[in-house]
Order: sequence, then structure tokens, then C-alpha cells
Amino acid sequence: MTDLFHAADRADHHAARLLLPHLAADSVISRRLINDIMVTAFGGSDADGRWTQRTSFEVLEHALAVHLRSSGQGLNSFAEVSGLVALSERLPTQTVRSEEQLDWQQFSTPVDIAAVAVLLADVQPDDVILEPSAGNGLLVAQIGQHKALHLNELDPLRRGRLHHVFPEATISGEDGATINSTLAAAERPSLILMNPPFSRSLGRGADDYAAVRHLQAALRRLQSGGRLVAIMPDWFGPSARMRDQYETVLRNVTVQTSVRLEKCYLKHGTSIAVRLFVIDKVPGKAPPSVIQRSSVAELLDALRVPERSRARRDECVPAPKRSGGISLFRAVKSSRPEPRTFHAPVRNDVLPVEYEKLATPAPLLQQTGVYLPYRPSRISFATAGEHPTALVESVAMGSIPAPVPDYVPSLPERTVAERLLSASQLETVVYAGHAWAQTIPGRFKPNKEGVGLTLAEDGEAYRKGFFLGDGTGAGKGRQIAACILDNWLQGRRRNIWVTKNAPLLLSRLCESVLARAPPVQ
Repeated sequence: MTDLFHAADRADHHAARLLLPHLAADSVISRRLINDIMVTAFGGSDADGRWTQRTSFEVLEHALAVHLRSSGQGLNSFAEVSGLVALSERLPTQTVRSEEQLDWQQFSTPVDIAAVAVLLADVQPDDVILEPSAGNGLLVAQIGQHKALHLNELDPLRRGRLHHVFPEATISGEDGATINSTLAAAERPSLILMNPPFSRSLGRGADDYAAVRHLQAALRRLQSGGRLVAIMPDWFGPSARMRDQYETVLRNVTVQTSVRLEKCYLKHGTSIAVRLFVIDKVPGKAPPSVIQRSSVAELLDALRVPERSRARRDECVPAPKRSGGISLFRAVKSSRPEPRTFHAPVRNDVLPVEYEKLATPAPLLQQTGVYLPYRPSRISFATAGEHPTALVESVAMGSIPAPVPDYVPSLPERTVAERLLSASQLETVVYAGHAWAQTIPGRFKPNKEGVGLTLAEDGEAYRKGFFLGDGTGAGKGRQIAACILDNWLQGRRRNIWVTKNAPLLLSRLCESVLARAPPVQ
């Protein structure tokens, strides 16, 4: 099977090479031309099962990336974009979609929009560049001189093409919505260009807020002072429906440029409008007015390149020496995470988390489609932070209130007072503790296989378990860390955290909760 895959890969690259002279000759790239080239490269037609029409469009994009990458040292002015508009018009419309394309939301960036994004990015020679959903590489194919390039792409076939076009780049295959933790070991980028999936997430399937999750992860990953250029869905803006989420995601950053483009994806088989944002990770000012045009050609005269801020690493201080005693994570074979800068509090006592039990469930919020905004149904916290993104649940789940809990967790005063945990995250700590404080009726022994329990009079009592089914964006790292911290401070110090993601375990996300615990001897 490996030989078959390698043969298809070689045919893929061969077809792309055969297309290059036609792209350079300013001739129309017709469907007939592409089909003839595919037959030559693959040794047969799509009717023979050698390739598919969707594969031919992937090959075309691969050839475009090679052509653009080899045509110069980057773009210098918006006047050069006119030639790329003309190139886009010479391409056939992508009229065929595959299930895989829809599942992965594989709608690559048109070459003219990519050129605009690169110019607005204002690439510098010392930039470390990241593309979190790189596809076939069209968005970054026209970047100029830079220090390092990191391309992240889930699809293994597209990753193979990226290796071919960008041999000097670092290539990874992580979920773009989790790159702040999964790419924690990599150098932080000073510049990010991104065109995320708009409505599909890994593990979630259909996800109306997929693009927002990707944008938020990218902003967290970006160096302070760095720049991010993002192509986002049309609905992501300061509308009445999205205002809260829009302002939350773009808090403490500066939106330098905001563009709305209509019908700019026609050659890629869709008529959707998109928005293009230039965002600098510096404290914000009033957002600019939106530039709205129907095409890239009409947009060029209205644009200017915003001056870059100076990217810098997050400041940090040396980690204090720890005294002897019990350590939560001593057994983890991992490098020490970069410490955060913070001032020691005057006091940080361990206190009960105050909340009010609701005999009558909290009222449901405004329904949108089949979803409801999430809210703790039986708990009202005296002090809790705002969740950074909007959380939703199905109407069916929201219609069933949670049971009234009795458990009161204990956490460091600052963890609660400084609103490091949102209400939904604190709710998890309460209900997890509520379950763990109880035991399953009866006594048990492990069965011979070791994966079940058998009733036995001389057995042991077992605690109840707690299953957390939250999806991406709920902050499960903080939730788990807070649950362990609550157990720890109440004397229950046998906790095991199993994860495939060691950087997440010791990331600053979790450290920001755990580091505030008073020392335990």
C-alpha cells in the first residue's frame, strides 16, 4: 500500500509540474487542459479511477503555490495585485466538491486575496511566521524574506504538498483551535496569516464558531506586539448578535484594518462574503471603519499598510526556588514552563467558594437555532469571571436543569477574587467535588481483568466518578487543574492527570490557576 501512495504522490507532483508552463504563459487554464494533464501524469482518466475531479483542483492549487513561490521574493506594492487578479480570472471555477473537502472545510485562499493579506502583513526579515491552517500553501506562497516559517495542516495529503513547496519550513499536523498548547514547544510567531475553517472543528463536526476558536488560539499563540492577518466569515463582526463575542476575542488587541469582500470566492465554487482583519497584539484603540468592496480589484485603492508594532517576547522573571515538600507534578518528564510575571499577594488564604443554590432553575437565555447560551442552572456564584468565548448547549440539554449540589470547594482566595475561573468552570469544580464526596453503595473488589468491579463483603468502598463532556473552548485544562487544586487543599493528594499533551499539563494556562495556591509542606 505504501508504494501505491508514493506513486499517487509522484503523479500529483508530476501533474503540477506540467501545469507550471501554462501558468507562466498567461494562457487560460481550462478544465480540458487540466484533465489532459491529469491523464498524462496518472496514466489514465478519472473514469478509470486513477484520479478524481476534486484531485485535479488540488493539483491546480499545488501548481499555483509552486508558481507563486518561485516567481520572486515577495510582493512590494498593491499595484502588483492586479496581475494576480488577472491570474485568478484565468483559472477554472472549482465546481466539484468531495465529502473530504466539506468535512475538512478545504476552501483555499484565492491568490488575489492572499496577495492582499501578505501585503497587509508587512513581512519583516526577522519575522517568525505561522499559518495555522495552511492547506496547499496559497496564503503564504507570496511572503517575502523572513526568519522562519511554520505551517500547520491537519490533512496529511496537503502536508505532503507543503513539504514539496516549502522544504525549509517546519510542518505540523495539529488542530488549529488548540495550537497555543499543542505548539507550546515551538518558537512563538511574530506574524500569523490565517484562513481558518469557518464552520467545522476537529472532534465537533459542524461548529458555528470554529473560526472564532481558531482566531482566539492564534492570538494567544502570537508574540506580544506581533501581527495577525485573518480571513474570517462574514458574520464575525460587531453586529447585535455577535458583539459580545467579537469584543471578547479582540479585547486588548488593536484592529488596524477591517475589510468586507463580497463574491471574492467565486472561482473556488462559493459566493460567500468574507472579512479580512489586520490585528496587532497591542492594547487596543477604537476600531477602524469597515472597508466594503465587491472585488479585490475595487479594494486596492482603498488600502494602506499599517505600520508594524515591535514584536517582543512576553516578559518573565526567574522562577523562585521551591522548598521541599509534596509536589503536584514532580513525576512529569517535561521542561519547566516559562514563568509568568506576577506580584505576590498580601494574602491568599484558602477559602470556601461562595455560591447560592437556586431552588428554581435559572431562566433559559435567548435560543439561536437548536442551541441555547450556556448558564449554570442551579448555582449563582458571588464572584466568577466572564468566559472568554460564548458557550452553548443544545435546547434538549438546556431544558433539563442540573441537580442542586451540596459540595463547597476550597480554592485560593486570589483564584476566585481575581476571576481566574469563569462561572461555568467553577460549576465544574462544584459538581466534580459533589460526585467525588460520595461513594458507590456497597463494597467491591477489582475483577480478574482489572477493568471492572465485583461486589464483595470484604472489598473496599469506591468513590463515584465524574464525567466532563465539555468541548473545545470550555477550558478543560483550567477545570482539571482547579479540581485537583481543590482536592489538594482539602488533603486528598493522590491525583493522577493522564494526557497525551504534556505541554498542556504544565502550560501557563494551568499554572495561572495552580501557581496561586499557598505553599504546602
